[in-house]
Amino acid sequence: MTLERRDPMHPYMAGLAGGALIGLSVAGLMLLNGRIAGISGVVAGIGRNRGERQHADIAFVIGLIAGPPLFAWLSGAWPAMHGVASLPVLAGAGLLVGFGTRLGSGCTSGHGVAGLARLSPRSLAAVFTFLATGMLTVTALRGLAP
Repeated sequence: MTLERRDPMHPYMAGLAGGALIGLSVAGLMLLNGRIAGISGVVAGIGRNRGERQHADIAFVIGLIAGPPLFAWLSGAWPAMHGVASLPVLAGAGLLVGFGTRLGSGCTSGHGVAGLARLSPRSLAAVFTFLATGMLTVTALRGLAP
């Protein structure tokens, strides 16, 4: 008889916990500062001299960057990751996402998390467009792959 080691956390619990933390962060920023937690707007705000608001934007981005090292320190290991694209492809994808974010007046965090929670019709249209484009892209890439 062999004993197998079982992971104490259900496979979906990490995603559920992460989603709950994102929701709490968005709600906290809205309740405490009256601001929407759209990452593209926060990052764009760093480049503008807006006094205390600029300091809050910088603190928010530092918190985003500090998240993975804090996770690694608390858990004792970095999360398992693997890259499926080359650095030039990732850089190009990042530039396209940045362009789309400016074109769409926001990103998935602003529209998808905060906008949908506020029942914004513009955010509903944006999220529908994000999802449809993502599904079409995956379908096209899987169809082109050998």
